[in-house]
Amino acid sequence: MSTLVIDVASVRADSVEVNDATLIVHLHEGRSMSVPLAWYPRLWYGAPGERANYEIIGDGMYIHWPDLDEDLSVAGILAGRRSGESQQSLRRWLASRK
Repeated sequence: MSTLVIDVASVRADSVEVNDATLIVHLHEGRSMSVPLAWYPRLWYGAPGERANYEIIGDGMYIHWPDLDEDLSVAGILAGRRSGESQQSLRRWLASRK
């Protein structure tokens, strides 16, 4: 039996798409991965223009949304890690946007 081992340190993002339900990350080697947008509340509550304004940084290892003050690692997305932001922090952030 063979076992697939993914070297997450080598996974790099090329581009990102965000729609009303899904975050899609297109990877350098040609694969794409998608996760529910609800996993990342700041993206969920962001306007389409804010979601579209992203930067791929760290040689493709991280994605930064400056308008939303959100940073995600490609390895974390691949591992299925959701946002770790507390509800209290999210409420403060939402209140600051009004």
